Amino acid sequence: MELIDQHTKKIMEGCKDRAREAGLRFYNETLEYIVTNRDLLKLTPKGMIPTMFDYWVQDVEVLREAGRYELYPTNPFETVINTRPAISFYNDNNPDWLNVMIFYHVLAHIDFFQNNIFFKHTWEFDFTGEALADKRMIARLRSEKGRWLDYVIEFSRGIDNLVGYYQELSLLDRQKKEKWQLKVDYYFDVFLQKELKAHVRDYLKEIDAYNELIREKDHKQGAQDFFARVSRTHPDFDEKFKKFKEKGGDGVRPDLLRFIMDSSDFLNKSGNRWMKSVMEVVRKTSLFFQPQMRTKIMNEGWATFWHEELFLRDERIKGHEIDFSRVHSRVASLSRVGMNPYALGTRLFQYIREMADRGRLDLEFEKILNIEQRNAFDHKQGTGLAGIYKIRETMSDSLFLKQFVTQDFVDRFDLFVAGKRLNRGKRSWEYYVKSRKAEDFRRMLLDSLYHPPAMNYALDKNGNLKLTHQFEGRPLVKDFIKNTMLGIEYLWGGPVKLKTHEVRHVDKKDNSSQKQVHWEEVVYTMKDRSLSRVTTGEAWKTRI
Repeated sequence: MELIDQHTKKIMEGCKDRAREAGLRFYNETLEYIVTNRDLLKLTPKGMIPTMFDYWVQDVEVLREAGRYELYPTNPFETVINTRPAISFYNDNNPDWLNVMIFYHVLAHIDFFQNNIFFKHTWEFDFTGEALADKRMIARLRSEKGRWLDYVIEFSRGIDNLVGYYQELSLLDRQKKEKWQLKVDYYFDVFLQKELKAHVRDYLKEIDAYNELIREKDHKQGAQDFFARVSRTHPDFDEKFKKFKEKGGDGVRPDLLRFIMDSSDFLNKSGNRWMKSVMEVVRKTSLFFQPQMRTKIMNEGWATFWHEELFLRDERIKGHEIDFSRVHSRVASLSRVGMNPYALGTRLFQYIREMADRGRLDLEFEKILNIEQRNAFDHKQGTGLAGIYKIRETMSDSLFLKQFVTQDFVDRFDLFVAGKRLNRGKRSWEYYVKSRKAEDFRRMLLDSLYHPPAMNYALDKNGNLKLTHQFEGRPLVKDFIKNTMLGIEYLWGGPVKLKTHEVRHVDKKDNSSQKQVHWEEVVYTMKDRSLSRVTTGEAWKTRI
């Protein structure tokens, strides 16, 4: 692995100038490395972070991918990671015209990393530097503790998808707020709703009173006058707000991993405290990668949109338009079965830009039902580019898909949900168009997104840990329950219970695609490394 040569670096700097002229924003310092495909095989299990701590699962992944590479050699164009400075990796055999396209793609990724609010907890530090320090710490502990260190890593990774990612983002917002802003949050979110249990009518009256004051004066002065009245009406408000701030001022419980680190008697024994350092590394690493998993479609769509937009304007690629079209089509072609995030994301940004330019994102357009009037609607607002920049800044995949995968979008690109059925005559599986409705296509996309289970925890009277899975129509994966609960029992130092819901059986009517699912509530108990399962008798039905 080595830095790119000065000729190629000059091409990158030229791409930066053109990208900034188009409106992309990113720090100027970047690092570009030349790597082989086999180097990428070693980096991929570490999330492309060269300084990531070593773990045996990564070695297994490298061997698996190396075997696949022998059978199906591939040539990835680039990989970029969200660090300070941003680091990207490239093949050593790319021609200049291809590097122009790839550099635009990478710069759009960097712009997304450094401006999308779901990445804001990664903006202020160099993760690769911290990862290197963590790697050295874990290497030292491995030499002292041996296999027990890998057990702690494995048990922690079993629940690292339950980290409080949104709590982390909320904490950053609170740290930047002034006292009067924190008071507003506490009064409307906690004091009125949880302590006074105010009626909706009274709650809305308070909002109107607050809004009226800040309209008459500036926000700060209006809030001060508002809380002067609140203090007269509720003399205990200021004292309760003070206690709320002393407790952390968030009213949000720590995530499961943090709770175990803070509250486990086993981990707090003098000989076991080293485990908490390892758990903190796993938790911090998970928090760093959470936004990438939640913005895959937007991130890849944004990068693909801009590499096409900027490449075709660049005079340095004259004569290579056909070469570009071949490469771009492989990246951005729509899959008829399955989902290509590059293709879907870039078409959504193109569609939104066009809709905003013509004023079709306004309520006036939504009220039109006549198809001919909708097709002719054009207010020539020209706000499309500003609109997609705002969306890039404020949305994740779930919000993006819920708002913009409309029937117009589905019809425009001839999208559909594909079904699979057995053709008994030909003795083969065949695909068919199951639905062309936007709501079905949108549901298919949303179901494919990263969605970790929501898990509540509590302690029983004996100090045992009780976990409750907030059921959302998706059961936990049974294959993982035993090992995950075994790890939690070890870290907690005592028995663990898990309440969840599982499928009892499924009824399917003849000649109908609808199914009736019968669910039942079950409780798993892990005690002394032995797992037991009982049903509580609670059951209900749903249709899918």
